[in-house]
Amino acid sequence: MAKKRVLITGGSGFLGSHLCDKYIHEGYHVICMDNLLTGSEDNVSHLFGNENFEFHKHDVTNYVYVKGDLDMVLHFASPASPIDYLEMPIQTLKVGSLGTHKVLGLAKEKNARFVLASTSEVYGDPNVHPQDEDYWGNVNPIGSRGVYDEAKRFAEAMTMAYHRFHGIDTRIVRIFNTYGSRMRLYDGRALPTFMRQALNGEPLTVYGDGSQTRSFTYVDDLVEGIYRLSMSDEIEPVNIGNPDETTIREFAEEIIEVTGSSSKIVYEELPDDDPQVRQPDISKAKRVLDWEPKVERRDGLIKTLDYFKEQVLRANA
Repeated sequence: MAKKRVLITGGSGFLGSHLCDKYIHEGYHVICMDNLLTGSEDNVSHLFGNENFEFHKHDVTNYVYVKGDLDMVLHFASPASPIDYLEMPIQTLKVGSLGTHKVLGLAKEKNARFVLASTSEVYGDPNVHPQDEDYWGNVNPIGSRGVYDEAKRFAEAMTMAYHRFHGIDTRIVRIFNTYGSRMRLYDGRALPTFMRQALNGEPLTVYGDGSQTRSFTYVDDLVEGIYRLSMSDEIEPVNIGNPDETTIREFAEEIIEVTGSSSKIVYEELPDDDPQVRQPDISKAKRVLDWEPKVERRDGLIKTLDYFKEQVLRANA
């Protein structure tokens, strides 16, 4: 019996590469597709030579061709950090719109299940707390962050249109802040920035007064949630995240403690449209996926520490 085959776009990125590992572990043949705009072959180099893995360098905003059958398409291609989508606004909008259209077309052609990586950013700076899947969000479409938020909102709309009009078997995961190995040291997100600064003995940069909140999910928990969703019958969006909310100031203090750093915290002006709160309501994930995060934040930070120590050593070499 032939192995099931899955295409993972953005497969050499932080999340995509962990998904490649997961689906190979679950017995799939994985086709990893990435244009390496923000991903890295280093994240999947351990899979080179594995007969159940293949890598295709390709930009999914162009025509996407995959030879042979496909059972599933996971669309995870996109810049995903504020620095990335502020530096690459057009690419971010194109991969959310044109890219989503192209890979949905491929899923239609192959009669494959389609899994969209959406984001908690579809909720914008929310007026509802915690955020559940029925909340429509509070997004500034013309703000600097709007290129990412609206790209993902459009991608959700396109996914549901293909489901309703073409009968495509679709899934939508709304991903909340996630951390773990294979994050880029300079991707601008809170965890790698704080880790880099703490390990270098530099001040940790907190924006505003640090009272804004986030909820951080360890990558293994997230990947398990995405896998369960991909195997489920749930068509509409599902939040996958950790409801353990913390302020950014408390998070910075926790990083200083975990790293054993003597760094201090400095405060800078809050960027435009920076969400003040972010916490997932995961009632739906618990109910339909029997999923909830298992790894406590401090334990996850300790698991991730050696990776960041190695990255800092490399950067400083």
